[in-house]
Amino acid sequence: MRDLKIPDQRHPEKAHRPDNAQPKKPSWIRVKAPTSDGYKKTAAIMRDHKLATVCEEAACPNAGECWSQGHATMMIMGEICTRGCTFCNVATGKPNALDVFEPGRVADAVQKLGLNHVVITSVDRDDLDDGGAEHFAQTIRAVRHRSPETTIEVLTPDFLKCGPEALEIVVEAKPDVFNHNLETVPALYHEVRPGARYFHSLRLLQRVKELDPSMFTKSGIMVGLGEERQQVLQVMDDMRSADVDFLTIGQYLQPTPKHHRVDTFVTPEEFSSYEKSAYGKGFLMVSATPLTRSSYHAGDDFARLRDARNKKLGLT
Repeated sequence: MRDLKIPDQRHPEKAHRPDNAQPKKPSWIRVKAPTSDGYKKTAAIMRDHKLATVCEEAACPNAGECWSQGHATMMIMGEICTRGCTFCNVATGKPNALDVFEPGRVADAVQKLGLNHVVITSVDRDDLDDGGAEHFAQTIRAVRHRSPETTIEVLTPDFLKCGPEALEIVVEAKPDVFNHNLETVPALYHEVRPGARYFHSLRLLQRVKELDPSMFTKSGIMVGLGEERQQVLQVMDDMRSADVDFLTIGQYLQPTPKHHRVDTFVTPEEFSSYEKSAYGKGFLMVSATPLTRSSYHAGDDFARLRDARNKKLGLT
């Protein structure tokens, strides 16, 4: 008996599209090309300090807006990742040795950009015994020394092949926000994050709170990869069980034809529904829009996150 394909009631256009076809990009996901003087100034500072940014390496659609405002997400430990996630545009291969002067250059760039809040992320470095944890800590300390008023958010790898001390090294350096993205629902991990483990990443976030209950934790997922709504809601529940404070949800965009294809462009109304559900589950902060990314508007969101906690604790 031939299997029948049941149309997706939320996205009826999928019923008439070949399985390997890319859906048409809707108007709400389009952004303007960067041309402003602010963008050029930020780019020059990054080049002068020989720094990589996830804005460029991951082809972030918000790079033009953020760089125009002098905001850039620093990507440390090189531009080559030891993983091969099918959603990610960062190059995969054998990385170079760590640059011991990089933490200082990051701190200099943060100072020159005048950042009130900085996001520091990295490639995966499974070739290092500590996964790059000490390099993260050195970068945090360098920024603290040079710009003591700047709040720091780290977006770390999962430290899957390291001992528990790797996470402890980063937490002991006292970033203001510890972010680690789950990226997608568990059922899609074998396709989207073949080198990662969902429950390891979830436990990593939970462990941060055990080590330092005062530290804000944050995680994000992409939608449009083929997940179901109930699976997204279950991820929210899992995050709350790990006491995650801040959830981000954004539309997956296929970087090149070689990457995981876009299954669906999720509508702004669906994002609003996800946001409402997430707040109902107890997150202090939620950002759920088609163009949401982990570090998009991170400084403003951190201020709102801090205010939300103070309000919850009755401090305002």
